[in-house]
Amino acid sequence: MEFRLLGAVAVATENGDLSLGPAKRAGVLTTLLLRPNAAVSVDQLTAALWEEAPPTHSRTVLHGHVSRLRALLTAHGAQAYGVELATQGSAYVLRTPESLIDAHRFDELVSLSRVQRRPADAVLMLREALSLWRGPALTGTVPSPPLEAAAHALEELRLASVEALADAYGQLGEHERAAAVLRTEAVTHPLRESLAAALMVALSRSGRQSDALDWYHRTRRLLADELGVDPGATLTGAYTAILRAKEPARVPQAAAPAAPERVPDLLPRAPRGFTGRGDERSALARAVASGDGPVCLVTGPAGVGKTALTVHWAHERRDDFPDGRLFADLRGFSDTPAPETHAVLREFLLALGVPVRGIPETAASMGALYRSLTSGLRLLVVLDNALNSQQVRPLLPGGDQCVTLVTSRDRLGGLVASDAARPVPLAQLPAADAAALLSAVLGAERIAAEPAAAARIAALCDGLPLALRVTAARLAGSPQWTLDTMAGELADEQNRLSLLAVDDTGVAASLRLTVQQLHPKAGRMFRCLGLHTGPDLDRYTAGALAGTSPAQAAAALDLLACAHLVTESPRGRYAPHDLVRLYARTTTAPEAGAEAEPGAGPGAGPEAEPGAEPDGLRRLLDHYLHTALAAGAAAEPGSQPCCTLPADALRPPAVREFADREAALDWYAAERAALRGAVEAAAAAGLHDRAWRLVLLQWPLILWRIRDGWVPLLEQALISARHEDHADAQARALALLGWVLHREGRDTEALAHLEQAPALAVRAGDVISEAIALLNLAVVLDGAQDSAADSARAGELLSYALTLATGAHHPPTEILALQHLADHCLTTGAYAVAGEHAVRALGLATSPEAAACRVQLRTTYGAALAALGRADEAAEQLGRAEREAASAGFLDGAVLARQRLAELSAKR
Repeated sequence: MEFRLLGAVAVATENGDLSLGPAKRAGVLTTLLLRPNAAVSVDQLTAALWEEAPPTHSRTVLHGHVSRLRALLTAHGAQAYGVELATQGSAYVLRTPESLIDAHRFDELVSLSRVQRRPADAVLMLREALSLWRGPALTGTVPSPPLEAAAHALEELRLASVEALADAYGQLGEHERAAAVLRTEAVTHPLRESLAAALMVALSRSGRQSDALDWYHRTRRLLADELGVDPGATLTGAYTAILRAKEPARVPQAAAPAAPERVPDLLPRAPRGFTGRGDERSALARAVASGDGPVCLVTGPAGVGKTALTVHWAHERRDDFPDGRLFADLRGFSDTPAPETHAVLREFLLALGVPVRGIPETAASMGALYRSLTSGLRLLVVLDNALNSQQVRPLLPGGDQCVTLVTSRDRLGGLVASDAARPVPLAQLPAADAAALLSAVLGAERIAAEPAAAARIAALCDGLPLALRVTAARLAGSPQWTLDTMAGELADEQNRLSLLAVDDTGVAASLRLTVQQLHPKAGRMFRCLGLHTGPDLDRYTAGALAGTSPAQAAAALDLLACAHLVTESPRGRYAPHDLVRLYARTTTAPEAGAEAEPGAGPGAGPEAEPGAEPDGLRRLLDHYLHTALAAGAAAEPGSQPCCTLPADALRPPAVREFADREAALDWYAAERAALRGAVEAAAAAGLHDRAWRLVLLQWPLILWRIRDGWVPLLEQALISARHEDHADAQARALALLGWVLHREGRDTEALAHLEQAPALAVRAGDVISEAIALLNLAVVLDGAQDSAADSARAGELLSYALTLATGAHHPPTEILALQHLADHCLTTGAYAVAGEHAVRALGLATSPEAAACRVQLRTTYGAALAALGRADEAAEQLGRAEREAASAGFLDGAVLARQRLAELSAKR
């Protein structure tokens, strides 16, 4: 983010300039920027916004503009740049690093130019200062006296800087260049005598005495015509000096600065055993080839090999930088304090050949000298392990031929916005490169002997070079270990992080350094991730874990994504890699709303053993219970909830809403792994009242994807329900488990469970649960067809289930009973009765969500009509079933309807 006053007032970001709105709002921002980090009273702001007497509602208008500016800055991440628009009593203050304001940088560069001993350095600083101007200052604001005075003052500074630049050129003997910069301004400001005088001297000294005298007479006439005055002493003195000079004075060309006696090279040694990263090395080469002083930003998670890549590339391309290679470890993510800017600049200046006595005292002066020295060099600067953009900016070199490589665990979006840094993201190593890294340490023969185990190790190490190198070091020190043995050890999640550590190097230590630099809210969210039971999560789940709103959770997750601790998918889900997830489990989050301990660091907090925060798990489980209830209602409108919430269930900060059945089923599918993990965690923690509910509430997805391996989860639900001695839960778990087993072709096991369900439902006093248990039992009995008695019993059970559903006035269960009765009658040859049941069910199944049910009913009805010899009516029903199935995406239904149609056509 950058604030621009030297031209049109603007706030520049990585996505372009922000839309500030009306001129008065730009005026408010300008007035605050002219006095950064200082209180500006309401009266001062009012005077800047209205040329004449302000209206009676001026304070309301002013407050409105301030509120909108504050919202605009907040929405575009101002906080990350240290920018805050705050209220201070009856005044406002814009807190910001002054380096973000172009007018401040201009003033700083001009001031530094005045103390330079060498004219060449002054030229570089003044040119850089004047390059910040993009037009008349404060353009786009209201024409009030305070703002016009400020714009005039800035313009005076600019013109004085132009004259100073011309003077510096003159000291170098470059009088033509001095005349060129002065002429443009003299034409624009024809009555400014100091400009005209300086131009006359520059023209004279460049051998153009006639042009110099012509300019004097031109200016003299303008002064007389426009102002009615004669030339002043400055202009007259320049004219007299030119007339008296027999030959224009020429200042000899200054000798170019001597090149350093030695080429600076601060690079650490090249990493050994470096492999892969061909795409990233090519990306760096392309960025460098683009010219214009490129800044390349190599980012990625801890241990991914950012430093190794940049140092290897620097050594590989050392011949491209004949003027030297500088390197600084900024220690942004380290136990050691980060070096001060002036310390890094001092080291760079010494490497560039500046004697100790020649190094300026302040960091700003050091930076100006550093940029001037590097302006004409082909130099590589590597800034490793940066914490933020502010740490990097003062260390960027000044030349267009210089290349800067920056590494960071943060995305450093501010550097992309302000300095056009080109991101080169670094991901985990692919399998082939990971195997090559292991081979470089252990030898090709050892890897070739166990390629499958090597691939498994690479996967368990998340493809992180740091983890792979630590593992290889362990194997190298224990030649008796096979790769398969090591893979087996790493597979144990309880010990994996400890195995991935050697001496003071390891994955956990590296991740700790990342986490301790997080903002407190992001640090707390990271620790909450250790309680999550799935591979990824959305903002609602994150909010439930942390006890915050989804919006606050999303903001914290975005900070974690910037630190490469989680990755965000296009579906708005966030996933930590396995090693990050395991490390998060070793920490615990404080209670919802609690702050980190004072003095514990940006993201630090109290640590405890895993599972030390039972309320975090309860918040997660109860969030899933609430959301699953909402999803079930959207997936099956009109259905009776299969359970109620526990009496002590915690209400999450927000519950997701589902627009339709499809959205609900998508949520079930996305959260399936997390829900399975939540059931296991609940059972392990003794929260059986949550465990069985979390399973049964997934019934819409279970029925939709009936063959997806639900038996183990349903068996756990039954165990937990029995542990709670909850009769209705047992009945529903047995009925659903029996139905799934039946659909898997395991009827003997299915009947063993289904026979128990009706009695438990009666004991619970739940009529609908009893009806469903009877229906499932009857259908399995009907399908088994072991005897006529089983078939007869199935018919009786179906009829009784229909009676129960009708008496309970529960249409979904009544439709289900009629459907199964119709199928039973079709099987037993009672075609007319089958048709009657199907027609009655179709009259009830009218909602859009009942499409699949209607397809099955029409197929059954069509088959019954065909059996009764009513072929045309049968074809119509089967055709409608096929079309509706295709429209609803019910493929099995479409296939069956098409098959029945084919059979009907064959009989005609």
